[in-house]
Amino acid sequence: MNELTSSTIFIPGEEESWEVTGEGTTPEGRIRTLHGSPTEREQSILERLAKSCVLCNDGFLGIRSGEWLHHGDMVDVALLVMAHKIGITQAEARAAYPQLDSIPFEPERRFASTLNNMDGRQRAFVKGAPEKLLDMCSQMAHSEGDRILDQEMVSRQASALAKEGYRVLAMASGDIDLETGEHFSEEHLKGLTFLGLVGMIDPLRPEVATAVKKCRKSGIEVSMITGDHPLTAFAIAKDLNMAQSLDQLVTGQELRNAEEMGEQAVDGITSRARVFARVEPKQKLRIVESLIRQGHIVAVTGDGANDAPALHAAHVGIAMGMGGTDVARESADLIVTDDNFASIVAGIDEGRVVYSNVRKVIFLLISTGAAEVVLFFLALIVDIPLPLVAVQLLWLNLVTNGIQDVALAFEPAEGDEMARPPRSPKEPIFNRIMVERILLSALVMGGMAFALYNWLLMNGSSLKEARNMVLLLMVLFENIHVFNSRSELRSAFRHNPLRNPFLFFGTLAAQMVHIAAMYTPGLSAVLEIQPVSAEQWVVLFSSALSILVIMEIYKALRRRSRVVSKDIY
Repeated sequence: MNELTSSTIFIPGEEESWEVTGEGTTPEGRIRTLHGSPTEREQSILERLAKSCVLCNDGFLGIRSGEWLHHGDMVDVALLVMAHKIGITQAEARAAYPQLDSIPFEPERRFASTLNNMDGRQRAFVKGAPEKLLDMCSQMAHSEGDRILDQEMVSRQASALAKEGYRVLAMASGDIDLETGEHFSEEHLKGLTFLGLVGMIDPLRPEVATAVKKCRKSGIEVSMITGDHPLTAFAIAKDLNMAQSLDQLVTGQELRNAEEMGEQAVDGITSRARVFARVEPKQKLRIVESLIRQGHIVAVTGDGANDAPALHAAHVGIAMGMGGTDVARESADLIVTDDNFASIVAGIDEGRVVYSNVRKVIFLLISTGAAEVVLFFLALIVDIPLPLVAVQLLWLNLVTNGIQDVALAFEPAEGDEMARPPRSPKEPIFNRIMVERILLSALVMGGMAFALYNWLLMNGSSLKEARNMVLLLMVLFENIHVFNSRSELRSAFRHNPLRNPFLFFGTLAAQMVHIAAMYTPGLSAVLEIQPVSAEQWVVLFSSALSILVIMEIYKALRRRSRVVSKDIY
């Protein structure tokens, strides 16, 4: 939810962690343990921790016009909120201990540090990954006095917090001796005092678990790439059902080792991994490139400047619009305005609906057009007059079929789009099932229309009467066939006609327009059409229903065969 909150504090040597109450970016809450509020000595050590939190911090937290405001990285903001609950504010600390120099945070470093003037002494304040800071420290803070650092105990506690899903950050400080003109660097960060661990929690959006489940059901694999502790990342991934075993977890160090062995080794671990932790920005790009080499279509989400290379390299780069940086947005192909992963999944769903509707419209247009070709081709073979004149053919295509084509584009989702496997990007629109359906429907409609036309001429009907009957039959065919086009496999009877009222009433309107033309003087003469008897209506309508019956049989046979995923999607 991008609402990071400092929830727990671990002070080395203490028997229990300390709870930080309150949520969000409003500093309302307090620090407490099982025995209640901190003692005076405990408060003193908490303040040491809080000073490190606010001095080594680029965020802002303040109150204006009665409202709390903040900006900056959410980790920094969460630390400022926690320090405020302890009783230490950034403004007061910076005024008392002016900053002399700093080492900004970089993912490769995994820590940040400032150098401050503290009562005439040069004191470094450091925050970062616990395993990184442990190597800088030789002692640890304790309410009864600093003691020799117990790295194993601290590491064990950091792992325990990470397993519970906390983002774990360590704090340290210590005096250093920096010569005049000497540049402050990591080399000076030695012999520091380890102040404690801060466990932060960023609640999962309630809809994310469902979104990940939809992805998996639709054949889309979701992977997590983070700079967090591996156990923290795995705990979150397990909650989302993205990963079930530590075999699916890969660290940045493992990636570095694989890179030294070559692309094949990298591809081997990215193919099985679903969680990438303690990853450096450049490694995000390596992961994307590896997945692309393996033939995957890759989409990447991100919000930071460090995500830009991976966003640019992916087939689809998706930047977060609310919390994302300008660099991320400029590198991406799409921007999610609500920063919600579920919105991406909803977009995939909508994209599948749109693609499906494009196929439906193409099928209707091509199959009805092909039926007319079959009708005319058979007439030419038999060497009889053309079944329709030019104006009748134009009327059939533009008036009685044009409404349905547009209406079909507004067809709602069938409901199983996200249960279908992804289609190959190389798959043509005219795949096997499309060609089969077009040929079958064209032969049925064109063949039956020709049979009627030929039978009428052979039984004494005039050419005008025969053309009138054929035109009406083709109109009925197309108005019934539009309901076959609503799904490639589902029965037309399983679709409520009123779910797409535009299509239902548009089809009725198209039929009524043709009937009205039959009774309208002048227009009927131009189109060379006339009313037909009730008996003829029954014969024509019954004949037109054959396309519905035959296509239903075809769909049933197709559903029964076990080649759907290969041929369709």
